[in-house]
Amino acid sequence: LDLSALETEEDKKEQEKVEAEAKNMVEHIKMALGEKVGDVRVSHRLTTSPSCIVLNDHDMALYMQQLMKQAGHEMPDTKPALEINPTHPLLKRMEAETDDERFGEWSSILLDQAILAEGGQLEDPAGFVNRLNKLMLAMG
Repeated sequence: LDLSALETEEDKKEQEKVEAEAKNMVEHIKMALGEKVGDVRVSHRLTTSPSCIVLNDHDMALYMQQLMKQAGHEMPDTKPALEINPTHPLLKRMEAETDDERFGEWSSILLDQAILAEGGQLEDPAGFVNRLNKLMLAMG
């Protein structure tokens, strides 16, 4: 379902403005995540979530890929795109982060959360927990 036909010219201009304002953050997240993702881009469909995973048209859903791997089938290595919601408070907080290491941890957590929300499994669950604990302790 393509909702772009329902968008007004004003909506499109606002989306372009948001994309332009988030350009540096998108590039910073791309650098932080490196080979973990195929792309990072601004999403216009997210309203309450900070990020989501988007697979290519011919890619199998993450949970299906895991089922196939568990059944012993070889699966091609797919790299999903991470779509971000730059208006979400978490991304606003990330944008203000000046420490590159902490920004990288935030980026990894965003990706991991998006994978979990999609029904996927994390490659390094212990690393996710450690990053989350470290960031929560830094907030105190």
